[in-house]
Amino acid sequence: MPRKKIIEIVLDTETTGLDYTKEKIIEFAAIRLENGKIKESFSTLINPEQHIRKSSMAIHGITPEMVADAPKEGEILPQIRDFIGEYPIVAHNAIFDHSFLNEAYKRVFKKKFENEKIDSQMMFKEICPDLESHGLIALTEKFNVPMEHHHRAMDDTMGLALAYPKLKKMYLQKYDWQVKQLDNIDYLFERFLRIQQSVTTMQAELQDLKSIFKLYFELGGEPITAESGDTMVYQSKRSFGYKLSDIKNVLEELGAFEKAVKVNNGFIDRLCNGLSLSDENRKILRNARKTLSETRNLQILKPNK
Repeated sequence: MPRKKIIEIVLDTETTGLDYTKEKIIEFAAIRLENGKIKESFSTLINPEQHIRKSSMAIHGITPEMVADAPKEGEILPQIRDFIGEYPIVAHNAIFDHSFLNEAYKRVFKKKFENEKIDSQMMFKEICPDLESHGLIALTEKFNVPMEHHHRAMDDTMGLALAYPKLKKMYLQKYDWQVKQLDNIDYLFERFLRIQQSVTTMQAELQDLKSIFKLYFELGGEPITAESGDTMVYQSKRSFGYKLSDIKNVLEELGAFEKAVKVNNGFIDRLCNGLSLSDENRKILRNARKTLSETRNLQILKPNK
C-alpha cells in the first residue's frame, strides 16, 4: 500500500518590528517538506514601504537599503500564497509568523490566513521540559543541526526543516505513550500525589541545608570543594529599585523603554474586565493587545476536613 504523502510548510519571517498590527514582513522563507524530506524552497525580501525599527535591524541585520528594490507586499504575496497552499505551516513560536501572515492576507486578499499552524517551540518544550532555553538554536543543537546565520529567514527555516522531522518523531512517540496511559489515570494520580509530596519534602530539606551553608559563609567560612571538584562559594549582588516616572524619558530616548519595563498583563486584563475604566480607556487598552496566549495549569483541590 503506498505511503500517504504528508506535506508541511516550514517557514520563518523577519519583520520591521514585533507588533503584527502595525509592522510588516520584510523577509519570508519557506521549505516544503514531504514526509519529512525537503522538496522545495522559496525565499524573498519584501519592501514594507515603512520604517524598519532599529531594534529589529539589530536582530536580523536587514536594512532599508537591502529591501529598497525588493517586491512590495501586494506583488509578492500571491507567490507566497501559491507556495504555502492550504498545507499546515510549521514555525518556531508559530503564533508570531501566523499573525503577520494573517495581517498581510487581510490587506492583500481581504481574507484571513487560515492554515493550520504547528508550533515547534511548543513541541520542543513538551519533549525537553528540563532545558533552560527552547529557542531555535537550542532545538538545532539538540538534534545536531548546524546553524550559521541565525535570524535570517532562510537560515532559520533550513535549520528548523532539518530538526523538525526528528522533533516530530519524538513528539508523536511521547503522545502515543501518553494515550496508552489514559486507562491508568486513577493510579497515575495517586502516584503523582506521592511524587509531589516527596518533591515538597526534598525542597524543604534543600532549603534547610542552604540556610546552614549561608550561615557558614557569613561567619567567614572559605569555599567548599567536593570530591567531584564542584565548589560552593557565597556571592552577593546588589540591585536597585527605580522610580519609573523619573527615568521614562531617558529610556524612551534610548529606545529601551519596552525592554526595561515589563507590562503586568494580568493586571491589565483585570482592568479591561473590571468596572473602573471608562469605555474610551477600555477601548485603548484592548486595542493595544499584541498577542494572545493561553496558560493551562493543573490544580489539586484539597478535600474539606
